[in-house]
Amino acid sequence: MSLVLFISVFLISACGLIYELVAGTLASYLVGDSVFQFSTIIGCYLFSMGIGSALSRYIHRGLVHRFIWIELMIGLIGGFSSALLFLAFAYTQAFAFLMYFIVTVIGVLVGLEIPLLMRIVREHFDFRDAVAHVLTFDYIGALAASLLFPIILVPHLGLVRSAMLFGIVNAGVALWSTYLFASQLGARRPLRGVSAMVLAILLGGMLQARRITAVAEDNIYADEIIFARDTRYQRIVLTRFKDDLRLFLNSHLQFSSRDEYRYHESLVHPGLAAIPAPRRVLVLGGGDGLALREILKYPQIESATLVDLDPEMPRLFSSNPMLTALNQRSFLSPKVHVIHADAFPWIDSDQSSFDFIVVDFPDPTNYALGKLYTTAFYRAASRHLSAQGLLVVQSTSPMFARDSFWCIETTLRQAGLRTYPYHVYVPSFGEWGFIIASHRDYSMPKSLPPGLRFLSTATLPVLFQFPPDMSPIPMPPNTLNDQVLVRAYDADWKDISH
Repeated sequence: MSLVLFISVFLISACGLIYELVAGTLASYLVGDSVFQFSTIIGCYLFSMGIGSALSRYIHRGLVHRFIWIELMIGLIGGFSSALLFLAFAYTQAFAFLMYFIVTVIGVLVGLEIPLLMRIVREHFDFRDAVAHVLTFDYIGALAASLLFPIILVPHLGLVRSAMLFGIVNAGVALWSTYLFASQLGARRPLRGVSAMVLAILLGGMLQARRITAVAEDNIYADEIIFARDTRYQRIVLTRFKDDLRLFLNSHLQFSSRDEYRYHESLVHPGLAAIPAPRRVLVLGGGDGLALREILKYPQIESATLVDLDPEMPRLFSSNPMLTALNQRSFLSPKVHVIHADAFPWIDSDQSSFDFIVVDFPDPTNYALGKLYTTAFYRAASRHLSAQGLLVVQSTSPMFARDSFWCIETTLRQAGLRTYPYHVYVPSFGEWGFIIASHRDYSMPKSLPPGLRFLSTATLPVLFQFPPDMSPIPMPPNTLNDQVLVRAYDADWKDISH
């Protein structure tokens, strides 16, 4: 009996943490700013657990009966939490309210279950041993959940099914508790019947998880979803309308196939075409292979190294026929070498030198991405530039995120680089900005590769001219210690949305 009892403690601890991780991850996917989301969710959850623990003192009788009902309520609410939050984001304006409400309710219930379980265990063990065993298995369960969540659950089950699975675990604990503590229960059959019914509901929900997610995302995304997957690092969604393919990462648009050539030609050619005889190129980010497509238009390139954190991106864009047609099978070129690593530590540890570096990360919507826009990162990247080398950074919109754009420019200068900002109109995004940076003077190229659809030597000078509403403004640099860029970016886009 003791082993089964402590397995129950292990499982319910894992369940509570999983629901917390699901809420934090989903909020960071859909809303952004992962540090804020996880901090406030953890704080709300722990505070609610405190309330639950305080309330447990008022429960005097029927401890096992109440414990089982609490498990069933946690199983139902926690199990359907991710599905409810997806639907709330898609169909209502109440996502934040519902998220904190669910976290609070689960926190109160979890705060109730542990003290009740400890009091139940006291009837079988000495108090000192009961406390030690319960807390030991509670912490072990939390560790197991924290490891399982990013490594197995999110990439293989997704957020909705992960929550449902652990709801089933909670309901399963409730059901076997009716047998484990049968001598302390009166009417056992009704509790077993309710437990079985909750299990059936959660099993049904798990079987319908993909449909639930599809219903929510059909309302989030305007076009037909042809691919959706959770990875350890992000949610990837591809949509299609007629001949227009669109890539979304964590609900943020990355490109539209109708006009991405404007973005990628502007990202690569103003810098790469200005380098005499470039041989080695580094791409940081750019897991779609579209920047590589442009780089491979230079026959003198001997090697192109791409560093991308998420292996699913290059895998998808090197195997899906629609996507390989878009990037012209760039990943299959023998010149291309793909490294799956976090660019921040990689850039600091690698010793290679490159003639051209493309920094093509998603916008700095959170601090994890913001670190890739800091003085520390740019200094590390600049050490990889050859004597003639140039670096280019995608830098958000100088029109809609003006503070952010010029913050990136200031950060590059603070890192000891000369900067040459420019912008281009991409219909899917509006005005978009880039910055060339180097240790030397930059001169515009006198020729470009043949076959470009947008850029020409005649139009290049216009890209480097900024009208008054996009002209430079003073901004502090973005540093690891103080990521002002993330806050500026959030404020810029909130102003647009309002």
